Amino acid sequence: MRTRLAVCLAACLLTLSVASSAQDPHSADFNRGGDHARTATPIKHLVVIFQENVSFDHYFGTYPYAQNLRGEPRFYPAPFTPKVNGLTPALLANNPNASNAGNGVGAINPFRLSPSQAATADQDHDYQPEQQAFDNGKMDLFPEFTGSGETLPGASAAQDSNGQVMAYFDGNTVTAMWNYAQHFAMSDNSYGSTFGASTQGAINLISGQTNGVVDSIAAGGVEVADGQGGYTLISDADPTDDVCSTSSGARVHMGGKNIGDLLNAKGITWGFFEGGFDLSTVNANGTTGCARSTLSTVTNTVKADYIPHHQPFQYYTSTANPNHTRPTSVAMIGHQGDAANHQYDINDFYAAVQAHNMPAVSFLKAPGYEDGHAGYSDPLDEQTFVTTVINFLQKQPEWRDTAVVIAYDDSDGWYDHQASPHVNGSQTSDDSLTGTGQCEARGTLSGINSNGKPVQGRCGFGPRLPMLVISPWARHNYVDHTLTDQTSITRFIEDNWLNAERLGGGSYDTLSGPINGMFDFNAPFAMNNRLFLNESTGEPESGH
Repeated sequence: MRTRLAVCLAACLLTLSVASSAQDPHSADFNRGGDHARTATPIKHLVVIFQENVSFDHYFGTYPYAQNLRGEPRFYPAPFTPKVNGLTPALLANNPNASNAGNGVGAINPFRLSPSQAATADQDHDYQPEQQAFDNGKMDLFPEFTGSGETLPGASAAQDSNGQVMAYFDGNTVTAMWNYAQHFAMSDNSYGSTFGASTQGAINLISGQTNGVVDSIAAGGVEVADGQGGYTLISDADPTDDVCSTSSGARVHMGGKNIGDLLNAKGITWGFFEGGFDLSTVNANGTTGCARSTLSTVTNTVKADYIPHHQPFQYYTSTANPNHTRPTSVAMIGHQGDAANHQYDINDFYAAVQAHNMPAVSFLKAPGYEDGHAGYSDPLDEQTFVTTVINFLQKQPEWRDTAVVIAYDDSDGWYDHQASPHVNGSQTSDDSLTGTGQCEARGTLSGINSNGKPVQGRCGFGPRLPMLVISPWARHNYVDHTLTDQTSITRFIEDNWLNAERLGGGSYDTLSGPINGMFDFNAPFAMNNRLFLNESTGEPESGH
């Protein structure tokens, strides 16, 4: 009896000790940042690298075949590399955009961009022009409606015009992306949840819901009446209360829930880490605060590191850190109740991982010049950011249960030949997918305050976007054809950590397909499933 009582007392003391240490920022369990949270898969850490403005064909149209011209980084596909739904010989030689006179001088076939042509014009990627470019599924009016041009080295007049929207890169420029696809898994059937620009893509990533604008300033043209007495966001706007937001342009505040709210409710560690968020840092060029900036030697453009409308959690009262308050310690990064409220600088991510305090869920946003957005960034600067992050993670002990998802906020309007499935309809003056004022689809989702009634302004799915999964558990050299969208990432978080809880309120997560097909969770664990790439060229490196 005494032995049994002693065992019981010891167990109770252990339970109290564990419960106490879970709240102690100096304890090992606390600092492991969610390793002990129960998950549905072997993935204990998800890192979402959320980049800017790329269509699938723009980066992967000719995968896995690159031209390998002299002086360019080389890429040769491994045997039995699967093909993708990309640019066929017919689409390259006899493209419908080339034969549509409505495209004017830009009526040309798709053309390859070399590494020396990495700096291109930003294309039109707003809600309505993207729908118009689709031309009711014919995919033949991209130059007319989304095309924009600038002078490229060695390009023709048509390629420097609105025909530039037909351009694509291959594995000699987006070398790292192609190598990741070779070694891990990618999707060729993933889409933006809706048509439109960066703010919509960012908000769709975390909430699947661009309806529910509850406050707006100078927002004419960026929101549309939803038909139920509210408003839906259809273009870029800064967060209303972010100290770095515009003082003269459009600003909005969103209602409803986001994935951060669900993670907080279950005590799961998480964070959004964006370049430039720490306003106390001084760059080498002397810039600091909201004006911190970096010169891209590729685009020859100085761009702000922190871009407010790329930070989706700043639109919600529950998850915002409007004054960019710093975390009280590295140990508190990712944890609830701290002054930073889960919003951090990209450097905080490196600090937390090095301290073995890696959050369970991390969203990473590059500083502006490295985010891949045409016009001020480019695939070469983007490649440096992505490879630096992944090389760093692969050296950590947490790599054994980590998955990195590379995804994009919108297509920038770049040509992609694949029309998206019509899963959510809308009828506003800004819709043009299937006719003037029309985006016909199989149904229409509700809004956050519409009492289950359909709301307008969320035509989707939008354009096709790249998505890759890099992980010890990713399938090797695999192309997944499962229909997915931006909220498929949200769904993975919900399914893995939250017992398949959904956001509700008309979120796209009720329609999203799973990304699990890019994993093989039945395979024996392989710690050596790593690929280190040169951070400048994207080519594989040996010696690791």
